[in-house]
Amino acid sequence: MNLLHSTSHSVHVLKFISQFRSTPKFCLLKRNVTSNLENFGSNLFSNSTASISIKAARDGVDTAVVVEEEGPKLRKFQVFEGHPAPFGATVRDGGVNFAIFSANAVSATLCLISLSDLPENRVTEQFFLDPLTNKTGDVWHVHLKGDFKDMLYGYKFDGSFSPEEGHYYDPSQIVLDPYAKAVISRGDFGVLGSDDNCWPQMACMIPTADDKFDWEGDSLLKYPQRDLILYEMHVRGFTQHESSRTEFPGTYLGVVEKLDHLKELGVNCIELMPCHEFNELEYYDYNSVLGDYKVNFWGYSTVNYFSPMTRYSSAGTRNCGHDAINEFKLLVREAHKRGIEVFMDVVFNHTAEGNERGPILSFKGVDNSVYYMLAPKGEFYNYSGCGNTFNCNHPFVRQFILDCLRYWVIEMHVDGFRFDLASIMTRSSSLWDAVNVFGSPIEGDLVTTGTPLGSPPLIEMMSNDPILRDVKLIAEAWDAGGLYQVGMFPHWHIWSEWNGKYRDIVRQFIKGTDGFSGAFAECLCGSPGLYQEGGRKPWNSINFVCAHDGFTLADLVTYNEKHNLANGEDNNDGENHNNSWNCGQEGELASISVKKLRKRQMRNFFLCLMVSQGVPMIHMGDEYGHTKGGNNNTYCHDNCVTFHTQTLTRSSFESYH
Repeated sequence: MNLLHSTSHSVHVLKFISQFRSTPKFCLLKRNVTSNLENFGSNLFSNSTASISIKAARDGVDTAVVVEEEGPKLRKFQVFEGHPAPFGATVRDGGVNFAIFSANAVSATLCLISLSDLPENRVTEQFFLDPLTNKTGDVWHVHLKGDFKDMLYGYKFDGSFSPEEGHYYDPSQIVLDPYAKAVISRGDFGVLGSDDNCWPQMACMIPTADDKFDWEGDSLLKYPQRDLILYEMHVRGFTQHESSRTEFPGTYLGVVEKLDHLKELGVNCIELMPCHEFNELEYYDYNSVLGDYKVNFWGYSTVNYFSPMTRYSSAGTRNCGHDAINEFKLLVREAHKRGIEVFMDVVFNHTAEGNERGPILSFKGVDNSVYYMLAPKGEFYNYSGCGNTFNCNHPFVRQFILDCLRYWVIEMHVDGFRFDLASIMTRSSSLWDAVNVFGSPIEGDLVTTGTPLGSPPLIEMMSNDPILRDVKLIAEAWDAGGLYQVGMFPHWHIWSEWNGKYRDIVRQFIKGTDGFSGAFAECLCGSPGLYQEGGRKPWNSINFVCAHDGFTLADLVTYNEKHNLANGEDNNDGENHNNSWNCGQEGELASISVKKLRKRQMRNFFLCLMVSQGVPMIHMGDEYGHTKGGNNNTYCHDNCVTFHTQTLTRSSFESYH
């Protein structure tokens, strides 16, 4: 298949792809590093670490400390006090500034890790930050000048390890910077780390002055929302199957190769399932039913919110993650050239760190009591159903979320966001009081942790942000704690919602359930009962019949019951109330008359979706009738159950049905 739709820009993309073919793999050389400098702290990764204690002049003038590293390659670093802003690692003043927020840590150490030392769990150099000179307020910072080639970074924080007080400081742990722009660990999807480790050490990319990408004049498309036709898709699942016949299956580049197929279908917006860095081996377990291994295929378990998923790129960890960032940018640029907007499905309701038994990866080790919603004795609130709840309306956390979203719009040219379990973002934070939210005390009782707020500060800030109010914001307006806000989500006339009521009503009516004709008519009219009174329009309703979570369209007309035995959970997982109808026979083996009826029902669903007022959303594979065998909870399958197995044109789609 021709990768590009026009000759004018094909040369640029082919050159870009050729770089991923020709760039050699890194040669990982083990290095023994020794130092005569005093070691000011323990390092459980290796006892061969060059350690630096930073002491700057008290008169306000930066004093450079030169560090010489013995070994095969001599490196020198000049060390300065640094600046508390911006957060993360930033190229400035001929070096790199590192700044990270931690209000409750008593000490902080910046760790540099070479690519060769990372698989060995060895820190190459570490810089102990002086709280008198390398800390401003609650921000730890340092500025380094030197040779950062093939170098990564992380932090160690020390403080109280007292879960009952909400603190999980462990100076033996290397934790990720929440503001890191790429995270490096394993390079290939589904492949275990050294010693079969599912959670090998991760480290952060260090930016360089020559980080550049040719956007070729690209900008956000800014379509009116009423004109959108959404296509929910999984980056890996879309092209991983051999039938896609792509050169780079299962990657951002693989999606680029198939954009013309989506354009031919009439799609003008793709909604990418989670592409933030996550660990697909989180659920790694042998599945005796299928004889393979379960993984976290969907990706709703974020490790880092600024980083694109490196194992969705053909480059993997090459060039310390810089190439993975550019591949994502390439996908956005090429989608825009075809008139297709790009939305991201983002998960700001919880992270991969789980509850008190979960791993310490980043937020938990940096400042657990700030980033997570905690009960008075340190227990994790679990409004997400995944072990923890992100403390979205904490003053610092809400600023973190805004910084992240702005980054994806400004730097990555993303056109909009769908917020998973968005109702959590309307709940009050831990340590809630009127002062830290509104700036001054108010009379009356204080709001308790987790209480739904009429005007949640985070949503208000996003809705009035000069950058974010200009992109599409879509809420999945419910959470696992029972808060259901479809039609009632705080919106400031900006937000749209996944209309779950539309899905349920349309399914009931088309399968023939009595008593739904009036409700169905409202669905066709854009659900005015939900959105008109609040001043919103029909296009604030994202209409869908099927999504990643639940039956596919083909299975909706083929199965009355879920068939999830392949998940290895004795069919106990997944939704039991699917509002489906098998048209007379359960399963794919059915009479000709039943199969004809099923095809007609699928056409009915598509017709309803396309003529209803509002924004239609199609789930990947429904355009050709993809089946998952009646499995309505395929979160753990990296196989043909979830892979997009055909790429039909619109004409063949019409003939199929």
